[in-house]
Amino acid sequence: MSNSPGSRPGSGARPAAVRRPHHALIALLIACLTGLGMTTAAVAADGDLVKVFVVQDPAQTGGTPVTLGEIAQATLGDETRAGDIFTLNRGLAQKDGDSLNSPDETLHPGWILRLPQDASGPDVQLAKDTSAGQTTGSGDQGQGTAAPAGSGSPTAQTAVFAIPLASAIAVASAFLLALVTAAIVSRRGLTSWAAAVGRTVRRLGDPARRRRRLAVRRSTGLRFATDADSVRRAYDTLADFAATPLRDAVPVHALRVDDTGVLVWLDTTQAPDPTWTNIDGPRWQRPASAAGWLNRPEATTPADPGEALLVRVGTDEDDCPVFVDLSRLDGVLSVTGNAAVARDVVQNLLAEVARNRPQTPVTVLTGADGSPLPAVPPGLNHLTRVEPSTARADTARTDTATPGAVRSPAHRHPVAGLVVVAGTPGPRETAELEALCGPRGAGWTGFVYGDAANAHWQWHADDEGCVTVPVLPLRLTVPA
Repeated sequence: MSNSPGSRPGSGARPAAVRRPHHALIALLIACLTGLGMTTAAVAADGDLVKVFVVQDPAQTGGTPVTLGEIAQATLGDETRAGDIFTLNRGLAQKDGDSLNSPDETLHPGWILRLPQDASGPDVQLAKDTSAGQTTGSGDQGQGTAAPAGSGSPTAQTAVFAIPLASAIAVASAFLLALVTAAIVSRRGLTSWAAAVGRTVRRLGDPARRRRRLAVRRSTGLRFATDADSVRRAYDTLADFAATPLRDAVPVHALRVDDTGVLVWLDTTQAPDPTWTNIDGPRWQRPASAAGWLNRPEATTPADPGEALLVRVGTDEDDCPVFVDLSRLDGVLSVTGNAAVARDVVQNLLAEVARNRPQTPVTVLTGADGSPLPAVPPGLNHLTRVEPSTARADTARTDTATPGAVRSPAHRHPVAGLVVVAGTPGPRETAELEALCGPRGAGWTGFVYGDAANAHWQWHADDEGCVTVPVLPLRLTVPA
């Protein structure tokens, strides 16, 4: 018996026994989706569905009131869309009789804020838009708000509801069981199905994970603001590597101090003295028992830092602060990646400079992409405009780097001033960076949270609130 032209042996119709499981699975999926749709339709019969966010009590959020920016980050993935949420809710009367009239206004617990239709995540709830009449809801009682009699102001006519938990679990379980069974029956694609389910689960948990990370980063920022002892210890450690009549200064690119001892990143292959042990590559460690600052009184004045300017970039995997020396950050630092985290990196560096070297001059430029400007700490000398001719020309470097490039060899020099570019620099900002921070500039140091292609230093911020310093290499959690 021959096959018809173009056919393959055994490629005929699949047996009915093989098709039946697929038909049953399809029927099960349709039943699950139909049941879910009927539940949603029954709740939404009295009004259109809208997406909302219910403001929780600060006691449920770690004691910190939630802001529109945090809501936008958690539900829209972009804190800069806080204005979209404000526009949807401006002037709408809430159940306590108050209303949202300013983007910076404190949000009251129990307020129901409308969200754009592309909002998603575990904090997003569905509500019935019953603006035509009295609000009624099948979910949380008391969450709806009715228009006051005789009131001419707009009212947030929404009622939050939730699908019963038992029904949701049953529908989700049946749906996942059908997917797994389909993969087993087909004997292929099981790995891809599992990966897809894993990605979905991770996406659903992203907003909650980001909130937890943000709380940790805020706690780190508060710790940095009050921890002066680690700064004193860091400068005392740095003094051990200063030049002496018997040796040149040993460059210290980064360091970490804690109760167990000192960890430094050095550009040397020989031990500074017998108390230091090499861990790997540039990292050297000295135990607390051999650290001179351990036995010094707390009131002791730290050693003269000279040109050094230590700043804490963030915390490492052991939650210990890591310092870098800005006097060795020659030229411009460009922080790329996640725009919000990159801005936090620069904001923290400014706060560190304000604490450790107050009255340092700083000027802020707006990049070509119009990124939000940083807040200049009050301890710095904020200059709205700096002319290169009036900057401290005595600190200008005289190396032979190529003109027009915002970079130079990493020579130590005092930080004469700071230039901050909010976002990717355009031609005007690049010219000013070159004039103030370039090889033949005025000796200033530039911070850019954006892509400055010719920057001597490049760090990368990620969505988890961390920054990677490739030259060390280090990945640090950034304060917020």
